[in-house]
Amino acid sequence: MKQPFVTKDQLVDIAERYPTPFHLYDEAGIRANARAVREAFSWNPGFREYFAVKANPNPTLVGILAEEGCGCDCSSLTELMIARLLGITGEKIMFSSNDTPAEDFRLARELGAIVNFDDISHIPFFEEVAGPVGPVASCRFNPGGLFRLANGIMDSPGDSKYGMTEEQLFEAYRMLVARGCATLGLHAFLASNTHGNEYYPALARILFELAVRLHEETGAHVGFVNLSGGVGIPYRPDDEPCDIRAIGEGVRRAYEEVLVPAGMDDVAIYTEMGRFMMGPYGCLVTLALHEKRIYKDYLGVDASAVDLIRPAMYGAYHHITVMGQAGGPDKSSWPASRTYDVTGNLCENNDKFAVDRALPEVERGDLLVIHDTGAHGYSMGYNYNGRLRSAEVLLREDGSTELIRRAETPSDYFATLDVTKGQSLRNIK
Repeated sequence: MKQPFVTKDQLVDIAERYPTPFHLYDEAGIRANARAVREAFSWNPGFREYFAVKANPNPTLVGILAEEGCGCDCSSLTELMIARLLGITGEKIMFSSNDTPAEDFRLARELGAIVNFDDISHIPFFEEVAGPVGPVASCRFNPGGLFRLANGIMDSPGDSKYGMTEEQLFEAYRMLVARGCATLGLHAFLASNTHGNEYYPALARILFELAVRLHEETGAHVGFVNLSGGVGIPYRPDDEPCDIRAIGEGVRRAYEEVLVPAGMDDVAIYTEMGRFMMGPYGCLVTLALHEKRIYKDYLGVDASAVDLIRPAMYGAYHHITVMGQAGGPDKSSWPASRTYDVTGNLCENNDKFAVDRALPEVERGDLLVIHDTGAHGYSMGYNYNGRLRSAEVLLREDGSTELIRRAETPSDYFATLDVTKGQSLRNIK
């Protein structure tokens, strides 16, 4: 059974301080997981995890990972600004973007970030808008076609907008070598939320073999191979979690079989995980408001797709635990006796956290935990229907809590309006 990282009594106390809905994060879990990742790749002296900031751009959380030795994988101007705010600069930033605006490239260069070029045409564009490419750069590879492992098709890189063809990759390396880049990197992302421990080792072998060819044919010094993200988490209770230590060992074997014989035993391994680093260590806490019985039973909660869009957008599964309420029993281990569609209040029929989900009997006022929202949860929020995004709360290692982002207010929603014709929004709070 999937268990929350917070007890019912803790949650009741937290909800008395911070009105629902809110995202809650587990500092102890985040730190322990970051240390496990670092240990799994400790065989590689140059290893660095570049946390995918897009997965959760809260500076407090990014700062915790920075304290654990992680860098930042940024893909936009504002994500670069978050890194700068935290004092993260230079080669601790990997700037992996696509269809990149000029101002983004300019700030990346100002911060000394490693630029991971998504397309060969971006190299001259970068020089035009930001100046010479620095001594370290990277290129993103897309092999096309289908990506397969022994257990079947994993994803379709040929349908992805990211990365260069192999021919373009070799030409881009020659361009960068000619421009004086002393160290080049290789990057690819071929599958998302993979289960089992085979993905990274298989991808590593592909990239290691390609790195050897790039070195031999272009004369480039390949300084690092970036495996990007794609390591999944167990959203469903019966999903088998990935074993990061087994994954690290699989990459090590490929490294010793491919790179070491080629005399390339100085290549650093980089990763850019978001979901694996943060996903299980966040949850969305929401309150049961209404039960509606028509052709189905609907359980209405005070959160909506504004707070977590993945179920509406992808049909993604997020486990739900009914916790109960102050003065009542702890329902987290109660057997499922009812079937609900768990819904938010948006005027969209896909605003559902679960469809036909078996849950314990829910009463108005019960607290519910929607699991695994630490990555791509708050960060994908929006303001449809004029709904306001929730707060974010950190559960510290010592059991205390900290508000790390307040809930939006109507004044936030209206703040970007250009009020004309004598209209005034000064009284909106």
